[in-house]
Amino acid sequence: METTTQTSAKTIIREFLQKRIGSEIRFADEEDIFKLGLVNSLFALELVVFLENSFSIAVENEDLNLQNFNTVDNLEAFIQKKKGN
Repeated sequence: METTTQTSAKTIIREFLQKRIGSEIRFADEEDIFKLGLVNSLFALELVVFLENSFSIAVENEDLNLQNFNTVDNLEAFIQKKKGN
């Protein structure tokens, strides 16, 4: 089984987001998906569950900071931090 690299983590995150919000909607990895109106609070919960399942991490209460989840870049950094990379 392939280990998740930074590039593939970003790809997996982007594919999940595009599938959920629509492939016709374009945004950059550094754009705030909450400010763009692409994510609501219910979707944020789905995103947390997706991250836990896809990357074998546990998102703790203290991790629930919007900064960790608002961009593809920040999501990737959060995953790497949780995995100790």
